[in-house]
Amino acid sequence: MKRYECGLSEIKVAGDAEAGMQFSGYGAVFGNVDYWGDLIVEGAFQSTIAQAKSTNQWPALLSQHGFTGEGDVPVGIWTEMREDSIGLYVEGKLADTPRGKELYGLMKMEPRPAINGLSIGYQAVEWTARTKPEDPRRTLKKINLMEISLVTFPANPKARTTAVKSGLTIRDAENALRDAGFTRSQAKSIIAEGFDGLPPWDADEDTEAVKAVAESVKEAIRRNLITLRR
Repeated sequence: MKRYECGLSEIKVAGDAEAGMQFSGYGAVFGNVDYWGDLIVEGAFQSTIAQAKSTNQWPALLSQHGFTGEGDVPVGIWTEMREDSIGLYVEGKLADTPRGKELYGLMKMEPRPAINGLSIGYQAVEWTARTKPEDPRRTLKKINLMEISLVTFPANPKARTTAVKSGLTIRDAENALRDAGFTRSQAKSIIAEGFDGLPPWDADEDTEAVKAVAESVKEAIRRNLITLRR
């Protein structure tokens, strides 16, 4: 089994327990020669993706390809997998286990994530071999994807995390409102009831528009749709 390593394009961190410890990124990037001299072309994962979604037998989500104390014990599951113009896009959810929580914390670290690489374990099914010295060793056209791992050292240094999203919690919303000049009790009232929870005040702003925004914010917080981009 060969491995192809790249980096997370994005880590999406859920803001509540129901949503779970989620993240997304690219397990492979098309048109990029990997450490082994292989290049993956668009369409290589279509068979694996179709089989996974029809049988519900998905590639494993591992840590460091299983080269840890836990071996091949998964650290979570993949919840989405598709090809786009960039490569193999994946979304995953980490398990509520000590190892899953550890990885979740490492990905959330500031000022930079402690782990931000993805690597795939695969079997090459169809490929063309090098015909000129400057060609890739192999151009992979069809791949049987076995697992996708979170890794510390991706072989592709350009494929790194570009954004981190964290779910906006009630505490985040309260702090933002207090930073804007509201008292703690006012911030709590706005979160709970919108701006109707505040006594009347003089302002030049369009109060109806402000109320609409406040209601949208409250609904987005409830549904965990608002994210903070770092």
